[in-house]
Amino acid sequence: MGEHNNPVPVVAIVVAAGSGSRLGAAVPKALVPVAGVPLVTRVIERLAAGGVGEVIVVVPAAEREAFVEVLASAPVPVVWVDGGAERQDSVANGLAALPDLDEADAEGQVVLVHDAARAFVPAEVVARVIEAVRAGADAVVPAVPVSDTVRELTDTGSVVVDRARLRAVQTPQGFRRGLLEDAHAALYETRMTVTDDAAAAEYIGCDVVLVEGSRDAFKVTDPFDLVVAEAIAARGEPA
Repeated sequence: MGEHNNPVPVVAIVVAAGSGSRLGAAVPKALVPVAGVPLVTRVIERLAAGGVGEVIVVVPAAEREAFVEVLASAPVPVVWVDGGAERQDSVANGLAALPDLDEADAEGQVVLVHDAARAFVPAEVVARVIEAVRAGADAVVPAVPVSDTVRELTDTGSVVVDRARLRAVQTPQGFRRGLLEDAHAALYETRMTVTDDAAAAEYIGCDVVLVEGSRDAFKVTDPFDLVVAEAIAARGEPA
């Protein structure tokens, strides 16, 4: 799955610098095992199956050795980068570690940004994001419909929001390398803070394209999510 024969490999920046405190774990969240396999290992395997050729993993500096050991036999080359104070700082550190390419190749290289906590993202979602970037989209975000009824708080109470118009965004989010580098440079210059990289692209005037995501790409955040993750792992890999 994916275009593995492309001369310029797709690179994924995996943000794995979060702690495992909300999971009650003594190790970083990305190292927490599900059915005996660390979340970050599952992430790399699924990204590789979707067409990613190289991965930059952003980790807590004090835990780098543990990550290196866990991913010693990863299916694609891995580069290690220390995390920053905020998520966007961690992504910027990952961008700074991208491989040197000539200007034309670097501008058009597909770069994905993925949260290590979304360990069960299906390979077909990864491939879908890559394909949309290669088809010319500025920024690509996988998304799923919102199933809950949502209310918006107002000064006088709350109102129901039409959920048919809402989407929950996921990762990996995909970009042309040059565009993502420009977006993060703009954030740095203006000290602007954003919650994801699609918002960074919008900040410099780019359009965001939505592609179909997957419920499996949920974010492991608390102990209940680990129960769901164990169930997905027991179900086996998607066809």
